[in-house]
Amino acid sequence: MNILKHFPSLLFFISSLVSFSHLTSSSELPCLKATCAIREPDIRFPFRIENRQTESCGYPGFDLSCDESGQTILNLPNSGNFTVQGIDYASQEIWINDPNNCLPYRIINSINFSGSPFYGGYNEDFTFFNCSSGYLRYGLNPIACLSGSTHTVFATASPRVVGFLSPRCRSIGTFRVPVEWPFYEEVLSSDLNDHLRLTWDVPTCGRCESQGGRCGFKAASSREIVCSNIPDRGIPRSARYAVAVGVGIPAILCLVGLLCFICGRVKALTRRGGPIPDFNSTVAPQPRIVSGLDGLTLESYPKIVLGESRRLPKPDDNTCPICLSEYRPKETLKTIPECQHCFHSDCIDEWLLLNASCPICRKSPERPKPEPEEV
Repeated sequence: MNILKHFPSLLFFISSLVSFSHLTSSSELPCLKATCAIREPDIRFPFRIENRQTESCGYPGFDLSCDESGQTILNLPNSGNFTVQGIDYASQEIWINDPNNCLPYRIINSINFSGSPFYGGYNEDFTFFNCSSGYLRYGLNPIACLSGSTHTVFATASPRVVGFLSPRCRSIGTFRVPVEWPFYEEVLSSDLNDHLRLTWDVPTCGRCESQGGRCGFKAASSREIVCSNIPDRGIPRSARYAVAVGVGIPAILCLVGLLCFICGRVKALTRRGGPIPDFNSTVAPQPRIVSGLDGLTLESYPKIVLGESRRLPKPDDNTCPICLSEYRPKETLKTIPECQHCFHSDCIDEWLLLNASCPICRKSPERPKPEPEEV
């Protein structure tokens, strides 16, 4: 009797198990991220690990594999295997290196990116020289894996160092190397063992990733790319700015009004000969309200257009102090020259039109002196 009583619930449970079994055996399995080993990069669309993730979980040309030691491997069709050091899905960058720890050897043997979706985001020309070991005293950084007991190999992007070594050492050749930052004249030479920085254009999932979403094919049988699981970030940037301004200005006005009221009461009691409160501290003066800057002054401030790496001179400058939003690639920032603080260009323009002081340090930017009138 009890079994018959619970028969509908039992039937629903069995049917759910059948449905789940059918779902997990179908080709519409969800694409979960995977890794080759602990501390290896997370792999998700557009990349996929062969034999661990289905073909529909990756974009053509972005196949990776795992070697016996658990390293993540990228195969370039015309240059062989490279280890994957890291992937930045938002900026669409991948860092690769040589599995045998001699990346300069791969460079001088002409790394070829043709046949793959990757290319160097920023390229620098390095000239390689084979010199005697005595040149170590000049402060050059040797390439250990290419050097020996009787010779030392150097690589430099400095024209000054190239001019110095050319008549004294044997030139191996000049090769274009994908690097992360330009090498300045002060950097005499490099061992080029860090990594190669590559990027890709298709598929364009950077914006989706920067918003916290996940890119992927709409269906296993489709090649339409969609962005899903974008988190709700709450109040938009413009609204947060409006709230900040709306709360800040009334608060200042209330403080000014309170001080005016106190001063008025003190004067009224003095005129009437009434008692004056017994305290020694003086009433604080009313704050001076600084008028905003003009449009010409704002236009003269230096602007910065962020690249894909979103790097600024100060490493901790990754959030606009006014709207509290993280900086994103291609956004225009503006710097106040007196204190070098950075903000979104639109945010700081609106702020300085109302109040001519830095929102962080409260320094008042210098106003341009008016040109003397001709007599």
